[in-house]
Amino acid sequence: MSLPARMLLVDDDLAFCQVLARMLTRRGIEVQARHDAASALAALEEFAPEGIVLDLKLGADNGLLLIGELRRRCPQARIVLATGYASIATAVDAMRRGAWNYLPKPFDIEALAQSFEAPGEDVAPPPAAPVSLRRQGWEHMQRVLAECGGNVSQAARVLGVDRRTLQRKLAKRPVKERPE
Repeated sequence: MSLPARMLLVDDDLAFCQVLARMLTRRGIEVQARHDAASALAALEEFAPEGIVLDLKLGADNGLLLIGELRRRCPQARIVLATGYASIATAVDAMRRGAWNYLPKPFDIEALAQSFEAPGEDVAPPPAAPVSLRRQGWEHMQRVLAECGGNVSQAARVLGVDRRTLQRKLAKRPVKERPE
């Protein structure tokens, strides 16, 4: 497993960035960390990364919306969208926008390395597990929120629920599936 030689970390969690940057630096990788969309885009002017680890939620910014501009300014970089709010809907949206891969947090360095590799033709896709109705509802809320550009009020109107109710539901972690 190999990681890109130059990586840009874009995450608003300072501690996460520091730990990941230290781990990557120990492996001989040149790393720069940025904590918002504007500074990440500015970093591309002097630092041409081969790989970008991008967080889905960047404070007031949305990582999904940033993918297109990162691809335009740095087309050679592989972008991995990393998030603690993993869902099938956001993974599909990220790939459509130009992300190389999608990685749920927390992850280890081996999982990160695998996410930057090209998928082999001999690798079979993992079997699809049935998704519960609660999980599908959570993913639908995430999809509508992404379609509304992260605007909670607009997403609440589309979903036909109160804004505060939607905020409360979005603040919860995704529904975990129970193994049978």
